[in-house]
Amino acid sequence: MLKLGVVFGGETVEHEVSIISALQAMSNIDTSKYEVVPIYISKDRIWYSGEALKDINFYRNFNKKSVKQVVLYKKNNDFYLRSVDNLINHDITNIDIVLPIVHGNNVEDGSLIGYFDTLGICYVASSILGSSIAQDKVVMKELMSSHNIPVVPYTWFYDYEYIHDKNKILKNIKEIGYPVVVKPATLGSSVGITYVHDPKEIENAIAEAIKYDIKIVVEKAISNLIEVNSSVIGNYETQEVSTLEEVMGLDEILSFQDKYLSGAKCKGMAATSRVIPARIDAKLTKSIQNTSIEVFKLLNLGGVVRIDFLIDGNTKEYYVNEPNAIPGSLAFYLWKYDGLEYKDLLNKVIDLCMSEYKNKRKKIKSFESNILENFNGTKGVKK
Repeated sequence: MLKLGVVFGGETVEHEVSIISALQAMSNIDTSKYEVVPIYISKDRIWYSGEALKDINFYRNFNKKSVKQVVLYKKNNDFYLRSVDNLINHDITNIDIVLPIVHGNNVEDGSLIGYFDTLGICYVASSILGSSIAQDKVVMKELMSSHNIPVVPYTWFYDYEYIHDKNKILKNIKEIGYPVVVKPATLGSSVGITYVHDPKEIENAIAEAIKYDIKIVVEKAISNLIEVNSSVIGNYETQEVSTLEEVMGLDEILSFQDKYLSGAKCKGMAATSRVIPARIDAKLTKSIQNTSIEVFKLLNLGGVVRIDFLIDGNTKEYYVNEPNAIPGSLAFYLWKYDGLEYKDLLNKVIDLCMSEYKNKRKKIKSFESNILENFNGTKGVKK
């Protein structure tokens, strides 16, 4: 039986959301195929493992005595969790595959994937590049625009630019035309986002976004907005897109409150108010599904992702809002509508990522020749 390390948490404003998503996944993993090993990253970036991490109540009163502080490392050709909180360090268990269920910057943005790539362990997620692009709303929009994928009119700036030349930034925003939506560029879960009706509100909205990020994006708000999401499962070879959902919010944008605080206990995105399938015609549905595949491939995504779209209810034009490399609740509720239970969804994405991992391992990573063997780099250096 393979050991599956589920990695979650991290120093991010979406820390608690990650815990919810991970607990949902761990309770649905096929235990006939995988032994689940929870790996929790605390807000101060310390890694822990232990069975207590599978219980939501544990996080209300975190007891370090119930878990072990660990590191993940490679020994020979295998990967291990090693205890580091005792005088005598020892390996706790081996890990065959990691399933990162993290949200937000410092973890979902490719930082964690980079560590896994450096170790060489198989992971069930998008690549470093895909994760990084998906997390940065500015880079993502620039790339998609260059491929004629529709995005709403926008402008962006760094916090220091706003401090040094506020009038220039405000002028650029005015040219887009109110109302607008102000967002931290590298966060998710609707954290720090404000819908701005007119110039009187813009400075407070920017101040709110700057609390969370150094880069800010301001987008034109869509009239008569309809928000729909798709999910894509796949790797670089194959992709499959879900039925579309229409998400319903109490606010003018789908807020953090709508996503995580207004639903049933510990259900995360699964508790968000939605209509499946989305109430749009078949032609528009097909166009959005095709664009979902195009975005998935262009951004080098993998595993299970969610891609969010904005539709102008008046013109029926649609725009890509953002891709989510590791979506809340892993978008299992969309695939369940299509007849794929959560356990089977996890089996499918793990198999896809293992297949890609094996293919990548066949590629040449280094040459047998050693250029240092006859190298005398110090010759001629003055002493």
